[in-house]
Amino acid sequence: MAVKEIFMDGKFIPAEQGVISVRTHAFAYGTGCFEGIRGYWNAEDQQIYLFRLREHFERLLRSCKILQISLPYTVDELIDISIELVRRNDQHEDVYLRPVAYKGDLIIGVRLHGLTDQYLLTSEPMGNYVEITGLKCGVSSWRRIDDNAMPARAKICGAYVNSAFAKSEAMQNGFDEAIMLTNEGTVSEGSAENIFLLSNGELVTPAPTENILLGITRDTIMKLAQREFGYTTHERIIDRTELYTADEVFLCGTGAQIAPVIEIDRRPVGDGKVGLLTSKLQELYFDVVRGKVADYRDQWCTPVYTQVPQPSAEAAS
Repeated sequence: MAVKEIFMDGKFIPAEQGVISVRTHAFAYGTGCFEGIRGYWNAEDQQIYLFRLREHFERLLRSCKILQISLPYTVDELIDISIELVRRNDQHEDVYLRPVAYKGDLIIGVRLHGLTDQYLLTSEPMGNYVEITGLKCGVSSWRRIDDNAMPARAKICGAYVNSAFAKSEAMQNGFDEAIMLTNEGTVSEGSAENIFLLSNGELVTPAPTENILLGITRDTIMKLAQREFGYTTHERIIDRTELYTADEVFLCGTGAQIAPVIEIDRRPVGDGKVGLLTSKLQELYFDVVRGKVADYRDQWCTPVYTQVPQPSAEAAS
């Protein structure tokens, strides 16, 4: 279905009118930040559930703070705008929301201060970002950006060139996805995903100090693993060779969801098949995000439509 409207410059406008100038500061220098938010269609409920919407906008405002961007909206207002946009687009399928806060001045010159801050939001249909039945990954020669160079804890638009280098290198070398290391040579994350390992019965993931994005899905997995399966996730330094000896590995993120890794650097992960814990987490995750688990639906899922649509007379007949 075509996207009807977007939100830009403080109002809802036809999607085709959502353009920026080629002179825009954020276009020239990458001076913006963004979020990726999924909405999942539940056919039984005739409902789209926007997953962990509040946490995404809280992180967006943290990214804005790092970039010296000030938005005229509270988290609650950003939530309301998002719900209204999906309703205006009359979407009844899985969707992906992309809020972007950026420097909108039409000037030449690198800086963050004294510039005009702008905001836009789009909502469009989206399926799987990466394969979710088994990825073959390669450790990238491109190192993950450092917090003192380009803070990874903020979703900075320009920083994703670092990810693009790694992703293209991986795919052009015959892999599905990249795994990136820090400058010290320890595991950081995928090109646009956090990473988890199950090793010797222990669930581990790189610590926040390993130049990772503090992922919303990462946090979700840690909570689900503890509450539902009794696994406490250990955040720590992970050496590269641990990737080769792990029993299970998976990537996660709003885009990637939960994506099992079955091979790294042409070495099988475990027995080369999707692991049991990964499978259980993946199955539970998709139930949770679609609002099928009551406790998590109330906690994490924001419904778009206030009333369940009734079947038309024609459909009923």
